[in-house]
Amino acid sequence: MTILKLDEKNFRKIFGIALSAVKEGQIVVFPTDTVYGLIADAGNKEAVERIYQIKKRPKNKPLPVFVSDIEMAKHIAEINSKQEKFLKTVWPGATTCVLTAKGGGGTIGIRMPKDNLLLDLVKQLGRPLAETSANISGKLASTKINDVLAQFKGQEEQPDLVIDGGDLPSAKPST
Repeated sequence: MTILKLDEKNFRKIFGIALSAVKEGQIVVFPTDTVYGLIADAGNKEAVERIYQIKKRPKNKPLPVFVSDIEMAKHIAEINSKQEKFLKTVWPGATTCVLTAKGGGGTIGIRMPKDNLLLDLVKQLGRPLAETSANISGKLASTKINDVLAQFKGQEEQPDLVIDGGDLPSAKPST
């Protein structure tokens, strides 16, 4: 588990490292607009599987995804004009919306975060990011980097990369 401290001076370099890690199928702990999250390329089945293993999350609990905009959401979910109007009132923000997945695959939780770094990461990747809070299932999500690191310390399965953005403002996971 590599830990990289994010600051204004190394912002571009750390962003590039995080983007490369996601493209390579790695699991990244990343600061969000709510709590620290585990992220991976949603299109990479092995990476998504690793999130479940790292988090010890039950397989029957689907992972939501981050999108960069409503257009990206429309590629993976059925969104009618009434839903789109609602999404425009809550996104970007801390609201995960459960929508009908395209292709008859049930439902999918989608969120457009209110965090420019994270939105840029999704835009540069060009597809959704699988995401969940950076904690072991059943334990509390956190805005404190040391709490996040403590949860994964000594675990057999760990994230590949941690982007340490310091302690985040006090927040709750998305609704």
